[in-house]
Amino acid sequence: MRPRVIAVTGTPGTGKTALARELSLLLRYRRVDVHKLALSLSRKSGGMGKSENYDSIRRTMVVDIRQLNSVLISLIKAEKKASGLIIDSHMSHFLPSRYVDLCVVATCSLRTLKRRLEDRHYDVRKVRENLDAEVFETCLVEAQEAGHGVFVVDTTRRSPRSTALSVCRAAGLL
Repeated sequence: MRPRVIAVTGTPGTGKTALARELSLLLRYRRVDVHKLALSLSRKSGGMGKSENYDSIRRTMVVDIRQLNSVLISLIKAEKKASGLIIDSHMSHFLPSRYVDLCVVATCSLRTLKRRLEDRHYDVRKVRENLDAEVFETCLVEAQEAGHGVFVVDTTRRSPRSTALSVCRAAGLL
């Protein structure tokens, strides 16, 4: 039997990592931090985040989604005996829907998102880009277009624990 796979996605700053950590603890699932995975693979093989694929204006690594998906699918297939995986990334919804049982999209108010991004010292342009992505519900729309079963959670006024509990209850995981 294939492990239960939950993709947690959303605009950077919406609370997806805190939510993914809580889901991982509640469900005893392994959490895959895609950002750390991409950095690790980049260092080892010159792969997904090669230096020539660094966007210096946006100060971010440009990731090859096909290569990332290939690595994530290999991890999913290798976890056959594990209880499940939480894939934590604003890119996790790019995984083919046949490998994901539930796609959780984290969202929050624009005011909260702006504050969180500024607290991270994001450049003004990057803050604007992420606010635009949240306004246009980019992660949600892309997840729906990819055919994922989507569950949207607003993290504005709720703790990560409370949000994770509501996801688990709604998805019948507890």
